[in-house]
Amino acid sequence: MANASTCFVLYVQLEPLQLNPPVWRRIIVNSDVTLRRLHHFIQAAMGWSSKHLYEFDLNEQRYGLPDQDFPDPHLLDDRKFKLKRVLSVGDRLRYTYDFGDSWQHVIAVEAQGPDEGEGAWCVVIEGERACPPEDCGGVDSYQEILAMLKRAPDSEDAQDFHRWAGPGFDPERFDPRAASAATQRICNNFWG
Repeated sequence: MANASTCFVLYVQLEPLQLNPPVWRRIIVNSDVTLRRLHHFIQAAMGWSSKHLYEFDLNEQRYGLPDQDFPDPHLLDDRKFKLKRVLSVGDRLRYTYDFGDSWQHVIAVEAQGPDEGEGAWCVVIEGERACPPEDCGGVDSYQEILAMLKRAPDSEDAQDFHRWAGPGFDPERFDPRAASAATQRICNNFWG
C-alpha cells in the first residue's frame, strides 16, 4: 500500500456484465481522498445525485455510511479510510449505489503516480455513455427503457420518459468536461 501522496487512475464501469455497450468513466484522484469522498466523486462523474445509500466492497471488507440506529459490525466507516491505505494497483473494488435499484460498479485501480496537485481532488479524463437516470428501476428496467426509446422514439411512453428524466437525456451522450466540473464543485465545497 502507498503512504506518500500519490494519485490513482481508476476505471469505473457500471454493471459490467449487464450494460452493453458499457457506461464507464476513467478518473484520476488524489490518494489522500477518503472512500466517502470517492463516493461523491463517482456520483459526480457518473451523473448520479447521491440521494441513496451506497457501499464499497474490497476483498470482502465492506465500507460505507454507518447507521447509528441499526449498527452493522461488519461495515467500516468510509470516512476513516483513505485510498492510499486501502488500494493498490491491480485492485478491483465493488461499489453499490441505491440498494433499491442496486447499481453495481466495478472500480479497477489501473495506475498510481506522483501527485502534482494539492489537497483532495479528482479529474474525469474520459468515459462513455450517460448514466441511467436516478430511480429508473435498475438494470432490467433501464434496458426496457432503452429498447422502448430505440423502438418508438416518438411514442407517448418515450415522451413520458423524457418528461420524467429531462428532455436532454441521451443515453449515448457523455461530456467529460461537465463531469470534471461536477467533481471540482465537490472539491470546492469540501464534501466527504
